[in-house]
Amino acid sequence: MGSTEIDLDGKSGPRARPARPLVAASWHRSVRARVSPDGAARVELDEAELAAYREAHPLSAAMPVIRELMGAYATDGEHLLAVCDAAGRMLWVEGHPGTLRKARAMNFVAGARWSEAAAGTNAPGTALAVDRPVQVVAAEHFRRPVRAWTCAAAPVHDPHSGRVLGAVDITGGERLAHPHSLGFVQAVARAAESQLALLGPAPEPGRLRLSALGRDEAVLSVGGRRLRLSRRHSEILVILAHRPDGVGGDELLTLLYEDESVTPVTLRAELSRLRALLGPDVLGSRPYRLAGVVDADFATVDRRLASGAVAAAAGEYAGPLLPASTAPGVVRLRERLADRLRAALVDRRDPGLLADWAYSAWGEDDVVVWRALCAAVPAPQLPPVRARLDSLEAELSAGATGLQRTGHHTRA
Repeated sequence: MGSTEIDLDGKSGPRARPARPLVAASWHRSVRARVSPDGAARVELDEAELAAYREAHPLSAAMPVIRELMGAYATDGEHLLAVCDAAGRMLWVEGHPGTLRKARAMNFVAGARWSEAAAGTNAPGTALAVDRPVQVVAAEHFRRPVRAWTCAAAPVHDPHSGRVLGAVDITGGERLAHPHSLGFVQAVARAAESQLALLGPAPEPGRLRLSALGRDEAVLSVGGRRLRLSRRHSEILVILAHRPDGVGGDELLTLLYEDESVTPVTLRAELSRLRALLGPDVLGSRPYRLAGVVDADFATVDRRLASGAVAAAAGEYAGPLLPASTAPGVVRLRERLADRLRAALVDRRDPGLLADWAYSAWGEDDVVVWRALCAAVPAPQLPPVRARLDSLEAELSAGATGLQRTGHHTRA
């Protein structure tokens, strides 16, 4: 998988048709996640678990709109409409009866996990991985049993926080291999978000909502506006949200910059630009602080963990805090939150919660969680988990051996 030439036509070498960059990148991730090209999706929720989970999921409120827009189109065109959660688990799979029967052969059913890390390149899983609409046509699918199908999917976000709730998907035969399929699911996703905005409570006036988990650039909702912040402004907002009593200039400088040669003038310039963006009443000084109440997604996860609500904390955790940030203050917050959640999941021993972490982009190489998952899953689901863990431990052992040969030492 070192190039973008992949076997889209059953060929290999120089005659293979070049893959689209999006598909090639997804195949690389699928290989890295050790997805078997001949495997099948795992069904993780039985009927009772699925019914309870669907009823409590935010997307259940949008299903009437989704069915109204997609139901007849799917049935008449012999397609399927599908809706999954943010972890790639199918919540609803509906449509033409004959197509539903065919889809069962590859476990494209409600309760099965179709995240990219678990099932390879596919429209709903890849749309969640890249957080944008995706179409996957026939042989672009990573797994061979899925290559007779074409699908298009778009992520659905919480209209207030911006958090990914899941994805809507249209799946069927070659008739879906058309650009309008992608535009169609994107329009349905936007309609679902609009419906959720109408049904959900509006943000309180003056209340700030900060979303920084799983994204390099945070999103701030303030005064009816939704702002995507620069990376430096994201780091400043995260630190100030964590410190509601405020932070002095000298301390803020050390929390933001690894380079000790950065001067207070540089920081003041960044804060001046941020104040101009947010408004003078939002960012205070002496010490630097945010005015009013701040709802930060990472703080919500922290509160859930503190109260023992591990499942709720895991559901709110959309990924590492500002994952690309190297700001010392952010790095400490990121590692602390991830370590606390990981430890809580391992202690809880819930196979579903452990699988959500293990099959995520940030958990695919987490040996500790894979070991816990291996000990927790029912026997019928054990073989693929055991195989993934064996592969990870072999890599870990090889890495340790290599370090020892060069005079270094490591431990798991």
